[in-house]
Amino acid sequence: MSAVRPIDRVEGTAIPLRGDNIDTDRIIPARFLKAITFSGLGEHVFADDRRSMPRHPFADPAYTGAEILLVNENFGSGSSREHAPQALMRWGIGACVGQSFSEIFLANATTIGLPCLTAARDDIESLMKEAEAEPATPMVVSVRDLSLIAAGRTVRLHLAPAIRDALLTGQWDATGLLLHRFENVRQVASRLPYLTGF
Repeated sequence: MSAVRPIDRVEGTAIPLRGDNIDTDRIIPARFLKAITFSGLGEHVFADDRRSMPRHPFADPAYTGAEILLVNENFGSGSSREHAPQALMRWGIGACVGQSFSEIFLANATTIGLPCLTAARDDIESLMKEAEAEPATPMVVSVRDLSLIAAGRTVRLHLAPAIRDALLTGQWDATGLLLHRFENVRQVASRLPYLTGF
């Protein structure tokens, strides 16, 4: 039986990805969406960009294992494909921090427990420069404290209260909530005429 999983702290190094309006077609190209599961999507994150831009951060071994993705404006724009946050999470990303996120990308990310928090432009620029200069810099994102700590400084983060509450309580995981109280589900189902035949 699945347990409800609250999400607060994400600790690790960061991968800086510069550019506004990076869309879901770039995050995970359409040709990789033919599978019936999300398994294996992580290896195809930014596949076309990595091939065409050798210095792409996701092609740089210095960022292997990074857990925090730093982005600019309107990240995840374009199509509504839920594969984009799935692919990032399966690559190893545990939290995204950026100037802003597409609404649909943000919703899809929240649904799988991938926090996407925002920060001021100057703070994002400073964090990106830190990660570029020293990829091994440890960073800590806290959903509860709405903060990112790196290199001895604290950056204030922002997140809609409803999303923050869902992450901190585990309510982001609708399937987990059902399985956590599955006996309640059985009881309700036993009273539904279209399931019981009465």
